[in-house]
Amino acid sequence: MIVVTTPTGQIGREVLARLLDAGSAATAVRVIVRDPSRLSPQTRGRVEVVQGSHADPAVLKEACAGADRVFWLVPPTPGADSVEGHFRAFTEPLCEVIEGQGVERVVAVSTLGRGIAENAGLISASLAMDEAIAATGVHYRALCPPALMENLLRQAVSIREDGVWSEALGIDRVLRTCATRDVAAEAARLLLDDSWTGYADVPLVGPDELTPEGMARVVSEVLDRPVRVRQITAAEQKARLTGFGATQAWAQGVADMTNAQNAQGFYGAGQPSTPDTAPTSFRRWCEEVLKPAVRG
Repeated sequence: MIVVTTPTGQIGREVLARLLDAGSAATAVRVIVRDPSRLSPQTRGRVEVVQGSHADPAVLKEACAGADRVFWLVPPTPGADSVEGHFRAFTEPLCEVIEGQGVERVVAVSTLGRGIAENAGLISASLAMDEAIAATGVHYRALCPPALMENLLRQAVSIREDGVWSEALGIDRVLRTCATRDVAAEAARLLLDDSWTGYADVPLVGPDELTPEGMARVVSEVLDRPVRVRQITAAEQKARLTGFGATQAWAQGVADMTNAQNAQGFYGAGQPSTPDTAPTSFRRWCEEVLKPAVRG
């Protein structure tokens, strides 16, 4: 039995689809979801559903009863009072379930930056999550992408209406990226494989070595219209987030992540591509995902 968290999220829903497409008895799937109506009727008919949050110890315990594998993702929650507290609130119940219910393997979405990132807000909290899960002794794979290409979708309206998007990371420095489809594909592959053991990070670094300015040129070519990237500061980024309703703590966590990345470069040119785990190029992603989103 495989338990899937965030089955209606950007990555989780694709992990779930890939597991169901595998179509064998060995891929019996149970999902944890706050609102089951967000699952399609076809999906609901093929999975076991446990309603609630996977931060709720009782919900997680119910979902993991008899399960041996878990896909784990801590959802970003801009309303959280504390970044570290948010990650702990999810991770501690998982560690208790692992130790008490016989879960054998966990595949989680984490991040690049181990051994490099310091005082990096959300990234530091995610890396601490890995350490806590690994300390239980469970077989564990931490999926470690750099910046997700899908982050650009948040600015699809600005790209469509103004031909510009804003970036707090240095726009003239290489920013390594990964498509969520590649994260999901590797997660599903690992969940369907019972041969791996121990703990390891799995880097997922796309084939491009583009700066945000270089990315803007690709977007311009794909959309056949001028698009540029506008540099903003981490402080401006923080103000925008609070303006959209994020707590001061969450916005500060994002600002800390941005400042650390700009200073320490853990999503930068020093990260080699991993074609086996992250084959999708930025241009291909723009053609297949961004272009339809911008055109509405």
